[in-house]
Amino acid sequence: MLFSILALAAAAAGQAAAPQPTVQQAPAAVVAPVAPTSQAARVLPAGTMLSLTPIEQITSKHMKEGTQYQFVVVNDVVENGVVVIPRGSNAIGLVTMQTGRAVGGKSGKFDISFQSVSANGVTFPLRGTHRQEGKGNTLGALFGSWIVSGHSAVMMPGDIATAFTSQPTAY
Repeated sequence: MLFSILALAAAAAGQAAAPQPTVQQAPAAVVAPVAPTSQAARVLPAGTMLSLTPIEQITSKHMKEGTQYQFVVVNDVVENGVVVIPRGSNAIGLVTMQTGRAVGGKSGKFDISFQSVSANGVTFPLRGTHRQEGKGNTLGALFGSWIVSGHSAVMMPGDIATAFTSQPTAY
């Protein structure tokens, strides 16, 4: 019996000496902060509509194809709550077609193709064409008069033309 007590004591001592498994706690996950959206990620999409008006009278009487005219933006252009193109920003239109008034009651006409608008140091390419026509002289046209002619085409400040951004542009 003494032998069995000694054997039990030795077994108990062996268990105490055996290394106990240890549980290590994993470190807490560290979440990196998300960087705020940078200015370069802001883009005004293609097809954004702008309302433009000339800063001076434009008439078919003395213009030539290829002449540039200055326009201004009528309303703020807002994207995601940010005014991207403020009203009053300068835009450029180019005369791409022009006819003067003619005998027989034909009126003058011109087309202005919009090129670009600049705002806050960024140039936004534009697309869109505005056609302006003078009023014809139907009386001259009815009688086929060589003396009576139509009227010149005139676009005044306050007359509205529509243009669109032609490509996505970062702002």
